[in-house]
Amino acid sequence: MTTTAAETGGSASGGLRAQIRTRDGWAVQHAVLTVTDMTGAQVLRAQADEDGAVRTHDPLAPGPYTVIATAVGYAPAASTAIVTASGRVELGTVVLARQGGVELPPPGAWTIDPAHSAVGAVAQHLGISSVHGRFTEFSGRIDIAEDIEKSGVEAVIQAASIDTGNGMRDGHLKSADFLDVERFPVLTYQSTGLTPAGADRWTVHGKLSLRGVIREVDLDLTYLGTGPDPWGGVRAAFRATAQLQREDFAMNYNQVVAAGIAAIGTTLRVELDIQAVQGTELPGA
Repeated sequence: MTTTAAETGGSASGGLRAQIRTRDGWAVQHAVLTVTDMTGAQVLRAQADEDGAVRTHDPLAPGPYTVIATAVGYAPAASTAIVTASGRVELGTVVLARQGGVELPPPGAWTIDPAHSAVGAVAQHLGISSVHGRFTEFSGRIDIAEDIEKSGVEAVIQAASIDTGNGMRDGHLKSADFLDVERFPVLTYQSTGLTPAGADRWTVHGKLSLRGVIREVDLDLTYLGTGPDPWGGVRAAFRATAQLQREDFAMNYNQVVAAGIAAIGTTLRVELDIQAVQGTELPGA
């Protein structure tokens, strides 16, 4: 017998009820529950709705069953269920782990590893291409809370470490026209809050200090996973992006070329690839 969560026929008192969730509480949309009896024969197959809910209505024969939850991108989860004389079974919340063990990192302090991270920025050049730059010297810390939304991050970037692959351009970027590194040697970012945006995504709210100007800047953050490293530690990986307007940080320099096209775009796209080590120290430190 095969059914779906949308079916409404049959007995109101029988059937199966379940909620399919990730470890951090997000609905696993369109997950599938397969129910087999003790001989291994399939007796029910039901699909979750957009809220991760599975509801069927046809009563099942009383007795023990094996329930297997599956979804694309997640490891299967199996459990045993007992159907009562009413023909109904309440599974409660079924938790699926992301494929490959991608779960939220354990609570505590995590130290950003600059050797395996990248802090970059992209600006439009002449209206037709992009110039990519990166900061080579930076440090930071991530604090993962039991309540993930209370987690925080702080980072310090050395402004003079900007590198675009061109010495003359880098010198100009370090000047008072742009980063003004002599007066403002560091950029800092301090988070102020965290808002869920999906199963593996968050919006990090925070304040960026650049050229002595402090502005609120949101990061679109994606969590990529956690795993062991060769040095006996545990690492977590994240990717984040943001957009900045140069004029918001008093970087108003521009040169207009032919047809009124600005040499350098006014919008900067920030791209962060972050690897953090569990604890307050890096390996070898």
